[in-house]
Amino acid sequence: MAKKEKSKQEKPVRINSYLNEIYRKEIVPAMMKEFSYKNQMEVPKLSKIVVNMGIGEGSRNKDLFRIHQEELKDIAGQKPVITHSKKAIANFKLRKGMPVGIKVTLRNGNMENFFYKLINIVLPKVRDFRGLNPNSFDGRGNYAFGLSEQVIFPEIRPENVKRIQGMDIVVATTAKTNEEARKLLELMGMPFKRG
Repeated sequence: MAKKEKSKQEKPVRINSYLNEIYRKEIVPAMMKEFSYKNQMEVPKLSKIVVNMGIGEGSRNKDLFRIHQEELKDIAGQKPVITHSKKAIANFKLRKGMPVGIKVTLRNGNMENFFYKLINIVLPKVRDFRGLNPNSFDGRGNYAFGLSEQVIFPEIRPENVKRIQGMDIVVATTAKTNEEARKLLELMGMPFKRG
């Protein structure tokens, strides 16, 4: 009897995050009204967030990779992977297969936590911030933008930073058009430039 109880362990209950709550109660009804969806399942949602740091000097300095890998791990809450060059480029002293950057792909809870932190803590700390460019959609519902330094994240202690490093952030959604994706991100709190 004891064996049966062990094998039939309870699955951990997923606690709905603040973002999930807002999505279900406010965003879904607003999107259904605006785009005339017939079913709630048609409403687009976030699918993943990719954070990418291109470290050009890293191919010649292995310590840089280690330092920025730790920083990105702290920022994203997940271990990043090293990306390698796909071809050789003589002008950049780059051979095929050399490490050129690090990236992390966030999904589910990690993605929601990162998005919430980005909107509410990080972007308001950007100096002279007037909103994100509303034209940076790719036509398939994905939005990309860059941050010029890693020190604006609360996990990074400025006194420990050896080198300022920027990053690209891609917010992927299930939206089919730019218009749907922009509306979704706006409703989720993404601060776009007006006008």
